[in-house]
Amino acid sequence: MQVVAGIDTGTQSTKVLCYDIDTKRVLLTVSAPHEMFSSDDGTREQEAVWYLDAIRSCFDQIEPAVKKQIIGIGVSAQQHGFVPVGKNGEVLAPVKLWCDTSTKAQCDELTERLGGEQRVFSLLGNQILPGYTLSKILHLKQHRKDAYDKLAHILLPHDYINFYLTGEYSAEAGDASGTAFFDVEHKRWSREVLEAVDDSRDLYSLLPPLVEAGQRCGRVQPSAAKELGIPVGIPVSCGAGDNMAGAIGTGCVGKGDLTMSMGTSGTLFGYSDSCITDRKGRLAAFCSSTGGYLPLLCTMNCTITTESVRSLFGYDVKQLDQLAAQAPIGCEGVVMLPFFNGERVPNLPHGKGVIAGLDMSNMKVQNIARSALESSIYAMKGGLDAFGELGFVPQRIILTGGGAKSPIWRQIACDVMQLPLAVPKVAESAAFGAALQALWTVQGSSIVDLAREHVLFDESKSCTPDKEAGRQYDAAYARYQAYVEAMTPLFA
Repeated sequence: MQVVAGIDTGTQSTKVLCYDIDTKRVLLTVSAPHEMFSSDDGTREQEAVWYLDAIRSCFDQIEPAVKKQIIGIGVSAQQHGFVPVGKNGEVLAPVKLWCDTSTKAQCDELTERLGGEQRVFSLLGNQILPGYTLSKILHLKQHRKDAYDKLAHILLPHDYINFYLTGEYSAEAGDASGTAFFDVEHKRWSREVLEAVDDSRDLYSLLPPLVEAGQRCGRVQPSAAKELGIPVGIPVSCGAGDNMAGAIGTGCVGKGDLTMSMGTSGTLFGYSDSCITDRKGRLAAFCSSTGGYLPLLCTMNCTITTESVRSLFGYDVKQLDQLAAQAPIGCEGVVMLPFFNGERVPNLPHGKGVIAGLDMSNMKVQNIARSALESSIYAMKGGLDAFGELGFVPQRIILTGGGAKSPIWRQIACDVMQLPLAVPKVAESAAFGAALQALWTVQGSSIVDLAREHVLFDESKSCTPDKEAGRQYDAAYARYQAYVEAMTPLFA
């Protein structure tokens, strides 16, 4: 038996998946939770040590006989987080996360220093947004000067985990493209953008070297091998942000492939051989972790929305789905704006959740339940429209994430998007993608061929779009957009 392991450190937990190469079977998936610091100013932070504690806890749950068979490891982690590391590898401050919206002032300041939005776009292919990493560095400089003065390495969460495993500092283009100091088209760090943070210090020298897709970032060092019970010296692949790993794990590695992930955040991303940029700012211009590009839309609220509504009414997941199924398409005019974490698309870092369109006849729990499901898809519908405008023509949607488990939510997504929908058999797409990247690194074969061989789909969960439902959703989507436009000034 030969096994590859994928580590996925997300917002709420860390998962480890072990995959048997020969039988094409997931042997096990284990997990361990972590907490998050939150405050009313938009701060969302975690301690980096929690990631390592969770990884150790996960490997403690795996039988030694399985761990001994591991021949490669890949790491996926939440994107955009800033892990400030000192010269001896120590973490200097809490990790500000992708969902942290407290740095909008720093984003505005940096954009102005660089000459405005169009100048920033010409340098990066993206704008400087609160979720991205760049503004977090300036925030550290302004609010934690002692930590900033000791800063020796600028890392993302998956870079930090790779460092723990190998003792080597490294990065790769996929995750790096979400920092806002990376030139996506040319796949290189931007010295000019970093100088806008601090022109008296060479921050560029604090960045890790970039590892090519398909190459290893190092080998498991003895200290990590001992703590985790895995073989010393096995290769660790370059790793990926969770979206890039999810692309691999869902088979989104060839031209025209499109994946929609319904997790804590909602994401829509497609593989392209060439760089796709969006001057309107709807899509992020990201690199893939397989050597290409991965234009991506990310909303800040997806399962957060349904979990909030479920918690409010005291229902379990199945009960919420049953209630939603009792409401008609469009929820009799009830519209939810699900901006509970602020929002990135549209760019409303101070946005709030809103339930609108209520009257005496439609104020029903069923309508509110369904509006939570529908509204989470509407934000990604705008992303699909943007893909089309930029010349990307998808043939189907590959659906993943916690929301993919819901039959009614799957059909809503299919009907709103008006595209066939397929669901991979392996639900943990980021952890599976990390494992497949490790396999790619070990074998050195084509990632497209590997994905075709190992990423299989659950035919029982496939959906086809209903045209009449699509027409009804078009009308409901127009109402949603009208409410977003009307409410936007209140979120300034």
